[in-house]
Amino acid sequence: MDRAYYEKLGIKLNREPHRVYVDSPLNLLVERALLMGQGKLSKHGALVVETGKHTGRAANDKYIVKSPKTEKTIWWENNINAMTPETFEALKKKTLDHLNSHGDVFITERSVGAHKTNNVGVRLVTTHPQHALFSKYLFRHRIREFNDSDFTILHAPTLEVDPNEFGTKSGTIITTCFDTNTTIIIGTSYAGEIKKSMFSILNYILPEKGILPMHAGASRLENGEVSVFFGLSGTGKTTLSTDEGTYLIGDDEHGLSDEGVFNFEGGCYAKTHKLSPTGEPAITKALSRFGAILENVILTEKTGEPDFFDDSLTENGRGSYPLDFIDDLEPSSQGKIPAHMFFLSADAFGVLPPVSNLTKEQAMFYFVLGYTAKLAGTEIGVKEPSAAFSPCFGAPFMIRHPSVYAELLGKYLDKYDIKVWLINTGWTEGPYGIGHRFPLSITREIIRTIQKNTLNIVSSEADPVFGLNIPSAIRNVPTSVLMPRDNWPDPAKYDAKANELAASFHKQMRKFGSFYEINMKGAPTKGA
Repeated sequence: MDRAYYEKLGIKLNREPHRVYVDSPLNLLVERALLMGQGKLSKHGALVVETGKHTGRAANDKYIVKSPKTEKTIWWENNINAMTPETFEALKKKTLDHLNSHGDVFITERSVGAHKTNNVGVRLVTTHPQHALFSKYLFRHRIREFNDSDFTILHAPTLEVDPNEFGTKSGTIITTCFDTNTTIIIGTSYAGEIKKSMFSILNYILPEKGILPMHAGASRLENGEVSVFFGLSGTGKTTLSTDEGTYLIGDDEHGLSDEGVFNFEGGCYAKTHKLSPTGEPAITKALSRFGAILENVILTEKTGEPDFFDDSLTENGRGSYPLDFIDDLEPSSQGKIPAHMFFLSADAFGVLPPVSNLTKEQAMFYFVLGYTAKLAGTEIGVKEPSAAFSPCFGAPFMIRHPSVYAELLGKYLDKYDIKVWLINTGWTEGPYGIGHRFPLSITREIIRTIQKNTLNIVSSEADPVFGLNIPSAIRNVPTSVLMPRDNWPDPAKYDAKANELAASFHKQMRKFGSFYEINMKGAPTKGA
């Protein structure tokens, strides 16, 4: 530890009778969390914690300091609040005062990015041992000496400020200053804010180096071929990137350079709702051992077993663990240029096909569209499924304009002839409430067939509404599920719903002006 750095930062290192813990081992951090009353152990030894009122990201409380460096490079329209440098410094002082008045403090010094040069160092200073442990898992071992290009996160989850004092929307604040390379997280114990803050930072830094940051999982086959899985929460990104017979590179955040794919993280942060050993054996096994962290997961009172079907706290229960908790792992966290990219969309309207092969223009369109669907009942007043769009399949973290990332994607597609596939992991034989969700076994069989490169030679049929090329046959997959219109009870209702969804695609993409006009070749053929 560089004591001079922390002293200059303003961290009180001599805090007897309390301590500063630096890069402490797993068992010590678990022990401290238990002794401080911040968690308990499951039957299998996982550390179980609750995050209070924030069981997910505080999406409206994200700030970036506006300065000459960021004023014209940040996509401010993307629900990103501007903060002045003066406000940031005042908030930093208050946060440091809180950290210094607390008892023990926990520091980790890690790296983000499994690449010898395209990585960012990150120091985390937190009051909570479970968050230090989380950062040890989700970030990577430090691979070089730190310098002025690296970042520091000041993490004070129990500090909640008066919004009137800082001109913020609430007492919860997640803010980054790119002039001082500092992030402040206060007023939330949800661990995901830590990892997503660094993901946002890499999304800002890497495009300037010609590297495409991706909100995607990645895995490789025995023959070395790599697949990348883009998708929003709940679409199957983690599940499909940890399939049997494949080697996991990472489940959530990656970069793509001319050298290939590299994972940003050192661990996984999986959704646990309805997790089962049958559907997701690798994830279930990883979360059933000492050292794993379970967030907002209920334990069965008599046995201490996690009940992944109990959503009384939240449906967004989470489990975190290091990559080496997975048996079939690519130890370098790197891979070749991907042979296949999969865009995962959970279409609750049941009108998209289970698989279609995208042209480059369609890939650009659907990448910026970032479509999935919200289900009825997930929000107050939502009685029917609704379309949801997250450009680049990760808009909250893509802090430059989507066209920046799309142009990088197009460059790599052209240069390396990467095949792109749209996969519907949502509904078939009708919309939510009438039809049913595609069985995971069907989706897995589709993915495996593509990875064997056998669909490249199969004839296809163009969908009349979306213009998507749908394979005419896939081994071990019923032909009846491939063309959605053919398996709806009422084809006329399918036509109406498909045209309605296509129109919503055009409406969403018109927000991007010239990008939409230039990429119209990839748009649905109807609904304009």
